[in-house]
Amino acid sequence: MLFVLILLVSTCTIGSQLILKTGVTAIVKVLHSEGPLAFVMAAALSPTVWAALALQVGGYVLWFFVLAQERVSVAFAISGSFFYLMMAGVSWLVFDERLNLWQWGGLVMISVGVLMLNLMKTP
Repeated sequence: MLFVLILLVSTCTIGSQLILKTGVTAIVKVLHSEGPLAFVMAAALSPTVWAALALQVGGYVLWFFVLAQERVSVAFAISGSFFYLMMAGVSWLVFDERLNLWQWGGLVMISVGVLMLNLMKTP
C-alpha cells in the first residue's frame, strides 16, 4: 500500500507540473510585455494554475499518510525514483523530450540505489 501511495503522490506532482506548464505558457506574453508582477497576478487569476495547485495539495495530503508509515529518508528516495522515471516518460510522451543513453543510465542507477535502500532497511 505504501508504494501505491508514493506512486499517487508522484503522479499528483507530475500532473500538477504539466498543468502548471500549460497554464504559465498560456500567459507568458504577459511576462514579456508587462513584467514579472503582472505575470504573477495573471498566474494567480488563472484557473489552470489553480487546478495545478489543487492537484499538488492533494498529493501533499497523501504524503501525510506516507510519512506516517515510513522514514522520511526512505519515503523521499522512493518518491524521487518514481518521480524521475515517470517524468522522463511523460516528458517524452507529452513534449517529445528525449533522454540519451547516459541519462537513462543515471535514472537506472538512482532506481537501483532506492531499491538497495528498501532491501537493506534497518529497524
